[in-house]
Amino acid sequence: MNRILIVLMLLSWSGFSQELNCNVVVNAQQTGNENLQIFKTLEKQLAEFVNNTKWTDKTFEAQEKISCGIFINITEYNNDVYKASIQVQSSRPVFGSTYSTPVYNINDKDFTFKYLEFQNLIFSPNQFQSNLVSVLAFHIYMILGVDADTFAPNGGDVYFKQAQTIANYSQQEGSKGWRLEDGLQSRYALIDNISASTYKEFREVMYAYHRKGLDEMHSNVKSGKSGLVNALNSFNALHARRPNSYLLRVFFDAKADEIEQIFTDGPSVEITELLSTLNKVAPMHSSKWRNITF
Repeated sequence: MNRILIVLMLLSWSGFSQELNCNVVVNAQQTGNENLQIFKTLEKQLAEFVNNTKWTDKTFEAQEKISCGIFINITEYNNDVYKASIQVQSSRPVFGSTYSTPVYNINDKDFTFKYLEFQNLIFSPNQFQSNLVSVLAFHIYMILGVDADTFAPNGGDVYFKQAQTIANYSQQEGSKGWRLEDGLQSRYALIDNISASTYKEFREVMYAYHRKGLDEMHSNVKSGKSGLVNALNSFNALHARRPNSYLLRVFFDAKADEIEQIFTDGPSVEITELLSTLNKVAPMHSSKWRNITF
């Protein structure tokens, strides 16, 4: 009987396996007091919060957890008020390989929060708790959304809807980054753009680039590279409609190095149109595009 009970407990535990394998770093060097215990406590609490919270109703096996990183750079603090920036990155494995491809890479500079050492960090899907929790939860659902989009067309819908809900209830608290007036590269702009049909090519490319491009390279490298070319050329329509859009920057901030590496090695494919597209939609990475020769 005891053995049966133990088995049931293990099955129950595995059914609630969390979704993320996230490395959290809090850096307070710019404050001049980076060795204060409160910063170490904050880092530990945030790591536990991110990795131990159940963010979805799905079961993730250990090998299915999303690898990600959160780097918080605290620049100022006064009592319980902290001013910082937060860099959030995630990756996903490429089928049939040991390679992980970068998927999400955001540097969120509007990050001010209140924190008391050992305070409870609790996420509520429909209710504001703190700006610290809201910003972290928002980016976690963005990670989940873009990851799901790389495996199925519009696979991230449910996660982007939750990110939008977080943005909606958080903007009422007055912190920067949540409102229209906070700029074209804010959290507001990110979720607003990714949810709008005007920018539909971003999500279409996220799927095609990974499933019809990178994953295809396992069985046929040249066919996979051609799939990448077709996916990236789809950005021409988005650029024509919304030149220099934030989502194009988001994509190429994550992918520029990878694109350069793929198209400067391996079997050659037709790249004339691709080079034209890349220089048009992501001119900030033109030095990388010049290295693409076959």
